[in-house]
Amino acid sequence: MADSYRAKLINSLSGFKSANLIGTVNKQGQTNLAMFSSVVHLGASPALIGFITRPHIVTRHTLENILQTKQYTINQVNKNIWRSAHQTSARYDADQCEFKHTGLTPMFIDEVNAPFVKESLLKYALTLEEIIPVAANNTQLVIGKVTNIICEPHAIRKDGYIDIESLETVSISGLDSYHVTERLSRLSYAKKDKLPEELSIDGDRLIKQ
Repeated sequence: MADSYRAKLINSLSGFKSANLIGTVNKQGQTNLAMFSSVVHLGASPALIGFITRPHIVTRHTLENILQTKQYTINQVNKNIWRSAHQTSARYDADQCEFKHTGLTPMFIDEVNAPFVKESLLKYALTLEEIIPVAANNTQLVIGKVTNIICEPHAIRKDGYIDIESLETVSISGLDSYHVTERLSRLSYAKKDKLPEELSIDGDRLIKQ
């Protein structure tokens, strides 16, 4: 296959992926913002999130900043900022600010040196735990521990579930296709001797009429 065709085909195989902006800063105070679709949940206690970064054979501003400061933020992309978020994937130089070039707004809080994206409605800060090299293709799994969560209060349901659909969070398929979602239902915990029941958005069992 031609390289471009192969990349689009293989990148589409995994289906819908989360769309996130990772915010970092270097020791000189230069911020960086980059789109990632490889963010994954690794565990709840401790709260660990991972993402894959491509081979470090060329300059990787996000990875290099994380190695310098050990902190970064992950900001979910929503329906209002997906075009600006996509633009961060352009190859800006290290001294160029993606915030400035895309119209997004950096936001800082105490004890976190990395920038959040103000326009993101669900964002969180992490400290670097470890980096695991993937020998098969020279990528790296960057693992961080969640330290701070900033979320619109209405989206956090009484059982702790975050209703990301109410935040108009978008997803990615392939490299460049953006999607909104439609919830089918929440389901009860699966057990081998009974079928799951539908739950309300707050996690309550729905009473059938």
